[in-house]
Amino acid sequence: MFHGPFTPMAGGTARETAKGSPGSLWRALGYLRKYWPAAGGAYLCLLLVTLSNLAMPTLIRIIIDRGIGGVDRALIGWGALGMVVLAALRAIFSFLQSYLSEVASQGVAFDLRNALYARIQSLSFSYHDRAQTGQLMTRATSDVEVVRLFAGMGLLSLLNVVALVAGTTVILFAMNWRLAALSLATFPFLLIITVRFSGTIRPAFMQLQQELGTLNTLLQENLAGVRVVKAFAREPYEDKRFQAQNVNLLSQNLQVARVFATNIPVIGIVSSLGTLAILWYGGGLVIAGQLSLGGLVAFNTYLLMLLMPMRMLGFLVSMLARASASAQRVFEVLDVRSEIADAPGAVPLPLIRGRVSFQDVSFRYFGGEYVLEDINFEARPGQIIALLGATGSGKSTIINLIPRFYDATEGSVTIDGHDVRRVTVESLRRQIGIVLQETTLFSGTIRDNIAYGSPQATMEDIVAAARTARAHDFITSFPQGYDTQVGERGVTLSGGQKQRIAIARALLLNPRILILDDSTSSVDFETEHLIQEALESLMQGRTSFVIAQRLSTVRQADLILVLENGRIAARGTHRQLLEESPIYAEIYNRELRQAGLPGSPEEAFAATTVAGASERGRVR
Repeated sequence: MFHGPFTPMAGGTARETAKGSPGSLWRALGYLRKYWPAAGGAYLCLLLVTLSNLAMPTLIRIIIDRGIGGVDRALIGWGALGMVVLAALRAIFSFLQSYLSEVASQGVAFDLRNALYARIQSLSFSYHDRAQTGQLMTRATSDVEVVRLFAGMGLLSLLNVVALVAGTTVILFAMNWRLAALSLATFPFLLIITVRFSGTIRPAFMQLQQELGTLNTLLQENLAGVRVVKAFAREPYEDKRFQAQNVNLLSQNLQVARVFATNIPVIGIVSSLGTLAILWYGGGLVIAGQLSLGGLVAFNTYLLMLLMPMRMLGFLVSMLARASASAQRVFEVLDVRSEIADAPGAVPLPLIRGRVSFQDVSFRYFGGEYVLEDINFEARPGQIIALLGATGSGKSTIINLIPRFYDATEGSVTIDGHDVRRVTVESLRRQIGIVLQETTLFSGTIRDNIAYGSPQATMEDIVAAARTARAHDFITSFPQGYDTQVGERGVTLSGGQKQRIAIARALLLNPRILILDDSTSSVDFETEHLIQEALESLMQGRTSFVIAQRLSTVRQADLILVLENGRIAARGTHRQLLEESPIYAEIYNRELRQAGLPGSPEEAFAATTVAGASERGRVR
């Protein structure tokens, strides 16, 4: 079961998670512990910068009152030198503070990105069925960057505000408590404004990140399906979709800007009232001889130092709110528990023979309607099991339960008597070779793609697998052979070439169980016969599950399961089903009519058998 918030990942609105959680931000800042030397050094440098800032107005007061007022040129000179030294020290400590905070914050971002990627990789198919790729990308990039900025610059600035406010307030009251109390009288109002601002800006930033994620989802889908878009001349439609979402993002950005435009000037005006109090009341104290001119200048300088961070407080609150919202979005992913994980006490699956058994298996996605009901069958080692049925009949669902891409809702799936839920996922999948219906290749060389599941494989092993998959000839026809770059998603290769590379990738595992999900759907008849020829030798001694729309690929299966509405409607060999199953005969005759072959079951079997043998002989 899933734990923790998840709805936004499934395309929910931002309102469902409109309020960022401050607890998530503090949890993210916990990643700073690993980088405590850099973080501690940055905080120490911040303290030294603050002390140098606090010392400057006092030095100015001494120069004015004792140097200028006392006509002491030497004191003025020494005071000026002291100011230069303080400025130099402040510059050095500021540099160290910025660099060390960057080291620490980049470390936090590094760990968060790694943790997110590892979590996304470990999550089950059911999670990715509902998740939006664009949202995941936004959380791993934009949201992590927002958290990083606060962990570095934002947190230091916030601590700087606290240190300056505390130090300056103490000094002001020490100099003249009445003047200090009057000049700081506006601070309660600033606090109220800031709290209200924080409560408004946090959900606004949460929805802003949600809208950005939706925009990224549209962009990712369009880029991945650009050929389909162009093939159907749907560019204007996709432009409108993107522009509509871009308008939503723009509107949300403007809403955030309105909140800033309303609150930041108010904070500035209220904070400036303290300066008026100093000029009015403090000027009277100077005239009455109760405060020196240097003291008034120093007091006003301290107040300006105090007002500067108070004016920054609005920006810092907005940064904190945005980081809080982003941290929550990051931990929404990190806190999701995969439905498919090693059970407590799971053991590695020993080397298997390949006996696969489905016992009273039923399955449904996300608590919806059942897509499989009461599935019972057994595949003995070395058998070929063919799955046949209309789209949506449950063929792919059955094969997805074997390597635990999903877990059965009811019943059990066993391999050599081992319940697949009681063995480690890695040891299970290491002994299963899979060629999915949708062929996926990665950017890199052909050699890298064939060896993807077996990175330790030698070049001889790779070539042998490619030969068996009938891929070697077309690979060596390329100028760079096995070092040919396939491009993103294998776009430089034909469908049949990608399919044969995927088969070679599965072959290299030398699996005991082989799953072929419509593995010849993207190839022509000649290529299909080449692949079938390879698969016939490959399947020897292996338990094989084959899904195919073409009956020629399942004719020699030891057991054919005909699926209808999630149930096994018929089972048996090709000849048995032709005689006993109207559903199978109907499917078979439909294909024969499309191929222009005789229509009776007896004529069909004889014709296709002869045609298949003749075709294989011609291809050889």
